[in-house]
Amino acid sequence: MTETKQFLGPDKDHFLSEENPFESMMSRFDIAAKLLKLDAGLYKVLRNPQMQIIVSLPIHMDSGETEVFTGYRVLYNTSRGPGKGGIRFDLGVTLDEVRALAAWMTWKCAVVNIPFGGSKGGVICDPLKLSMGELERLTRRYTSSIIEILGPDSDVPAPDVNTNERMMAWIMDTYSMHKRHTVTAVVTGKPLEMGGSAGRREATGRGCMFVTREALKQLGLPLKGAKVVVQGFGNVGSIAAELLQENGATVVGVSDVSGGLYNAAGLDVKDVIAFREAHRYVTGYPKADAVAGEDFLTLPCDVLVPAALENVITARNVPKIQAKVIIEGANGPTAAGADEILDKKGVFVVPDILANAGGVTVSYFEWVQDRDGWFWTEELVNQRLEEIMVKSFNNVLEVSKRYNVNMRIGAYTLAIERVAAVHRMRGMYA
Repeated sequence: MTETKQFLGPDKDHFLSEENPFESMMSRFDIAAKLLKLDAGLYKVLRNPQMQIIVSLPIHMDSGETEVFTGYRVLYNTSRGPGKGGIRFDLGVTLDEVRALAAWMTWKCAVVNIPFGGSKGGVICDPLKLSMGELERLTRRYTSSIIEILGPDSDVPAPDVNTNERMMAWIMDTYSMHKRHTVTAVVTGKPLEMGGSAGRREATGRGCMFVTREALKQLGLPLKGAKVVVQGFGNVGSIAAELLQENGATVVGVSDVSGGLYNAAGLDVKDVIAFREAHRYVTGYPKADAVAGEDFLTLPCDVLVPAALENVITARNVPKIQAKVIIEGANGPTAAGADEILDKKGVFVVPDILANAGGVTVSYFEWVQDRDGWFWTEELVNQRLEEIMVKSFNNVLEVSKRYNVNMRIGAYTLAIERVAAVHRMRGMYA
């Protein structure tokens, strides 16, 4: 495929490639910045990350050998509050990816109007090849290497790809040992016993369900009976699929790294989850047809939920997509070059910075509860999550109509407007 390059930006010298995750994300930023007539100085401030950290992490392996891993942490913008963003452990981690994800977190927190900025972190490793002891030593070494920027008032990590609540517990403990007192609010996504929030694990998938319902309303379609395909059957995808089915949708396809499943009459999502837990992957599930990876996104459906990784919907495969609605459960699943084609096809896209913001919203609830020392019921968490997701959806819809743009550019415009307003009020320290 020919690499797509596009001129964007007030200073008329930016040529961006959609193959680079940061530049792909920033191409949307540039369109919104033009709509807002952002002045050149503030444009430059918002287009550049605040801080980028690269650390070497020497670890004693179980074999007795020493291995050195590379870790990253990027604070993109903290004008609205502490940095907020997950930590991923994966062989594919790059600084460009972490930078893009930190920027996405900045806009995401602004879209749902919670008082956080954006950050992200990652370590280049294959966690499946590391023992529990090696994972703990790597997590603690990474935490201690970036500890100067961590804190409830400065930068608050969370789980992401291949990290979980146990690893968040190690981060909290490491930070607390350095501070000489327990600091539960330094990290979110923790176990309930350590100050985690009820409803946090389900929050991103639940938020996807809420915005799916609202998107279908805009098209005059009911959620009941809507045919849904979910790519990525991890925490986000499996919970979104389960909740959508509970609310009347028919989930006809799911996939994970092993392959995809399709049943036109509908899958029993709980049964697929049980099969995956028993066999690790969905491949081999007996009550559905196997679907090759390249064909999965183009299955017939009303709603497509890409909940895996970045850049899975591209200019190459987007003409074959049959969904009326796309709910971006993953960060950056749609490459910039596919946006115009989706618009021409009339596909209603709920962008990542809105669709998957349920996770960071309940992370905010967890941070608030930790700082107050007062914890909410799961019912209250879910109620407040629904209020924020529905209000944010309607805010983005209103902006998209005001500027006559799609929901993605509407979300970026709303987010940038909010971040830029704070910068104008705070001024510049020199």
